[in-house]
Amino acid sequence: MAKKNMTCEESMDRLEEIVSLLENNELSLDKTIELFEEGLKLTKECDAKLKVFEDKVNQIIKENNEDE
Repeated sequence: MAKKNMTCEESMDRLEEIVSLLENNELSLDKTIELFEEGLKLTKECDAKLKVFEDKVNQIIKENNEDE
């Protein structure tokens, strides 16, 4: 299971690991569902973090344009 407060890079690495495990198709159904659920959670968390980063970059651009 994923640890709390992972960086985006750590989350992406874990997602790649999950995809690899799922592609092997050698896991039990229970483990497959568990990993799929973890992957969805990580995807949602990454999406939220990226949205915050995007908003921050847009704010920086806006502030720099106002200085001109």
